[in-house]
Amino acid sequence: MTSLFEAAGLESGAARPLADRLRPASLDDVVGQEHLVGPGAPLRRMADAGKLTSLILWGPPGTGKTSIARLLTSGSNLHFEQLSAVFSGVADLRKLFDQARIRRRDGVGTLLFVDEVHRFNRAQQDGFLPYVEDGTIVLIGATTENPSFELNAALLSRAQVMVLRRLDDGNLETLLSRAEKVMGKPLPLTAEARETLRAMADGDGRFVLNLAEELYALDIAAPLDTAQLVETIQRRAPVYDKAQEGHYNLISALHKTLRGSDTDAALYYLARMLTAGEDPLYIARRMVRFAVEDIGMADPNALVQALAAKEAYDFLGSPEGELALVQAAIYLSTAPKSNAVYRASGAANSAAREQGSLSPPKHILNAPTKMMRDQGYGAGYQYDHDTEEGFSGQNYFPEEMPRRKFYKPAERGFEREIIKRLAYWDGLRGKAAQDG
Repeated sequence: MTSLFEAAGLESGAARPLADRLRPASLDDVVGQEHLVGPGAPLRRMADAGKLTSLILWGPPGTGKTSIARLLTSGSNLHFEQLSAVFSGVADLRKLFDQARIRRRDGVGTLLFVDEVHRFNRAQQDGFLPYVEDGTIVLIGATTENPSFELNAALLSRAQVMVLRRLDDGNLETLLSRAEKVMGKPLPLTAEARETLRAMADGDGRFVLNLAEELYALDIAAPLDTAQLVETIQRRAPVYDKAQEGHYNLISALHKTLRGSDTDAALYYLARMLTAGEDPLYIARRMVRFAVEDIGMADPNALVQALAAKEAYDFLGSPEGELALVQAAIYLSTAPKSNAVYRASGAANSAAREQGSLSPPKHILNAPTKMMRDQGYGAGYQYDHDTEEGFSGQNYFPEEMPRRKFYKPAERGFEREIIKRLAYWDGLRGKAAQDG
């Protein structure tokens, strides 16, 4: 089997990138994916049996998706073909399917590895179906995006989804050690700088090897410390797509840590989003929503604080205005929590849909004309301010609808005081009903 380097048409004597030289030669060499390729794991069983089914390999960049696909082929009698959905179109697919059909007549199957398979549109994805269905090709698609959102249900039903994990610190250290063995000398870094290098890679094995290769190319005399390392090479931008799953995962994490009153975790996820380039005003909008959904009347000032953070960011911009979002996150996470407002809204909405167009009782309807007054509009209305308690106790629900209790405050924060008020008014309302 030709290497990716050779498949690219490069001369055999040309220098090969370090990441290519360290590409796994067997499944045992794959780092960080033991749950898939370790003894008894799903892909290991497939490889040992020599029976491959169509797969979707889903995981972050640099976790071994391409290497695994090629290694699975090496243990079978399948012809390996690779294309990228970024650079390929319908004509490329037709040509590949025609060649696969010819091979199949000659008794040779085809494993088609499609990198960034989510980049194909829905119609192109549907084009794979008959060839996967009749066995002309075994499809292995690689994607960094959630297949549930990006791939057709019909295609997913014909392929198993295998989830690759982000490489952890130990996995990255293993790759660096392999790089040192190949290069024949240690990386020119202090222990602390080496740790920083792994952090810069952000779980991407290919990226950490590229960083190592860059350092070797500089022919550094003395080991670099952390500050010197950061000055020497570019820091990796966090893996984050504002239109895709990373965006929704982090905003969900921020919302739930605020709800769970975990201030430090909330600050961490807020920082993750801001450093990845998320729109701060999007975060501010979600904080405003959180203030009314998860705090509500337990601390009415939470909404004021969230809106103030939005205004402060509007006024200051980045990066100064981001501190206002940090302050709001701290306020929201430490505030008492109640979803009573949120639940009251849902209950009232359900009642409104169920009850239809019931008319309010006539005593609270305005009567701007004589005819309306003659019809009883406004008759018997008691002006609450004229009563001794400032509360008349009249019924304001439609006459055909029994009283309902939508708002049920929690025994937390300011809502403790609201419970007392509601109980007081319920008592007056009951007394008014008896007197009536």
